[in-house]
Amino acid sequence: MLDGLTTRRLSGLGPLAGRRCLEIGAGGGSVAGWLAGQGAEVTATDINLRHLPPDPPYRVLRHDLTREPLPPGEWDVIHSRLLLMHLPQRHEILEALIGALAPAGALLIEDFETTYGKGVMRAPSETDVAAYEEYHAALVGKVLPALGNDPTWASRVHATMIDAGLTGVDTEVHARSWPGGSPGAALIVANIVQQRPALLDAGVSEAVLDRVVELMADPGVVLRGHVVYSTLGRAGS
Repeated sequence: MLDGLTTRRLSGLGPLAGRRCLEIGAGGGSVAGWLAGQGAEVTATDINLRHLPPDPPYRVLRHDLTREPLPPGEWDVIHSRLLLMHLPQRHEILEALIGALAPAGALLIEDFETTYGKGVMRAPSETDVAAYEEYHAALVGKVLPALGNDPTWASRVHATMIDAGLTGVDTEVHARSWPGGSPGAALIVANIVQQRPALLDAGVSEAVLDRVVELMADPGVVLRGHVVYSTLGRAGS
């Protein structure tokens, strides 16, 4: 659901044919596939490769970014989306990514900034609005930080890139509506399924969680999707 933003940002780098591209945390491989379709030489890495297609038009590498060095070589383009915000070693990893750039190489980091409230644009009742906000506050305020997530990281990447010596640093801030039944709503349900015990421990009731799941299937419910900070910086030539 974020590929339009990502590919537009990457398209701004000019022709990608022949450029060495590293896609870390490749997930389902949609961005890696798009880069390969532009003629780039792509290496896609992830700790779990189960979502990548068979026989893709790019190199695939099972890789733990927190424990293993980056694939060798200098990279013309490195991209990461919705990854570093979850990793406690994010600062060290960012330094390693910058160090792996070829001269004039580009680094694009995209992450959610989840601290914004007022995420419900339309719901059946104020009680339903309050249920979603209670879930969201517990997730980003207690549950995810306990796992090493930093919900404020995205808004600090720009300054971190400048301080690390990258040039031409530019951030685009993006959000759009997520109606019930959309991929964005499915993300909320996945969060609840995966983190239900921790959300209960954080004080959210079973009834509230069940109601939020129900709301996420209602096309009449509309959320303001999580805000994405898409930050691009370049190495010196």
